[in-house]
Amino acid sequence: MDALLTRFFPNVYWDEIWQASLDTLLMLVGALPFTVLIGLPLGIVLFLTGPRQLLEQAAVYRVLAFLVNLLRSLPFVILLILMIPLTELVAGTSLGVAGAIPPLVVGAAPFFARLVETALREVDRGIIEATQAMGASLGQIIWRALLPEALPGLLAAITVTAITLVSYTAMSGLIGGGGLGDLAVRYGYQRYQPDVMAVTVVLLLILVQVLQTVGDRLVVLFSRK
Repeated sequence: MDALLTRFFPNVYWDEIWQASLDTLLMLVGALPFTVLIGLPLGIVLFLTGPRQLLEQAAVYRVLAFLVNLLRSLPFVILLILMIPLTELVAGTSLGVAGAIPPLVVGAAPFFARLVETALREVDRGIIEATQAMGASLGQIIWRALLPEALPGLLAAITVTAITLVSYTAMSGLIGGGGLGDLAVRYGYQRYQPDVMAVTVVLLLILVQVLQTVGDRLVVLFSRK
């Protein structure tokens, strides 16, 4: 088996592949919770202050929407470079797993916030009005009506965001962010070792498929339809 692997993957060092895979998972696990913690309330505020909603505030909505769209439209590679001083201040380094997490969060949180807003807009307005008619407070409307009804959509949004983070982790390799992307850039691209590139791509595809499968099953499990 070892001889076969050496024959078809002469440039692949499997211990490095293992470490790079672990780094990619650490970046994903480290960035996703912060992305949700920031993006969920931001998406809720976007929804509530939007047109014909409970806290309609056109000025607030326009400002938040502009900031979210600005960060979403900024290419992640450029964001990585722009955030190097801030990343070093927050994480103490701009390299490796620790240096990749802050830009991953900043890049993905606005994206997730928009998905949250979309999921909340799909909630039947009659449910919100019925909750209001029972004298529920704003907090009760959010926690007992909006979020439970939007849960399948929110789980789908988390799944899409997690997959987006995987692609971002790959791009973080361009500035030494570690992970499979870093391995693909240093060996697969710069040294032109196609076997290393092939292995990293396959592993990233497997990770994406696992995330999508788990996300789809959770959506079905928590769907009320």
